Amino acid sequence: MRQFVVCGHDAPTTPDFPLDDLPGAAGRLDLLCRCVNAGLFLSHGIREDARVHLVLGDEYTVRFDGETARGLHPDERSTAARVREALEQREDAIGHMPADVNPGVELYRMGLADTLDALSGTVVQLHEDGAAVADADPPTDPVFVLSDHSDFTDAEAELLADAADRRVRLGPDAIHADHAISVAHNYLDTDGYTDYGGPTN
Repeated sequence: MRQFVVCGHDAPTTPDFPLDDLPGAAGRLDLLCRCVNAGLFLSHGIREDARVHLVLGDEYTVRFDGETARGLHPDERSTAARVREALEQREDAIGHMPADVNPGVELYRMGLADTLDALSGTVVQLHEDGAAVADADPPTDPVFVLSDHSDFTDAEAELLADAADRRVRLGPDAIHADHAISVAHNYLDTDGYTDYGGPTN
């Protein structure tokens, strides 16, 4: 299993946002939706071994599970509609018990710390000041943690200093979060950029 946790700092935590202005009125939800699409979709299919967790304002986490997701489409608007549907059911998320939204989509009343505590695997912080990812072997069951268009907050950085097993960068320049997910997938698909010999699932 490969997982991606994306911190959405300005993301909405209520469902009253428009689908026709995701970059502005929805706190850059467009970028978070692109992260879901990069995390789950292949050219003609879906990655059943992948999950994407959108942490919204450090208050809620929307989990998209490639193995059980049904009816997802690779466009920002329809993904944002799933997020809005999740937030409409936020009162049903009690403690660490999720609100079931659609097949493969769940809403948790958890911020970053609780989300990381609930996940198993090697926690890898993606950061432009980290060690070169090409110098490290791909971890088993990685949990990549990355930020949206903003830097990690001081509290998030302090949390990840303790929680992350590794801190890596994907290249010489900072790239968009959704692009980082695609690069991370390629790193895993090719066993650390060493094996391009056959198709992956």
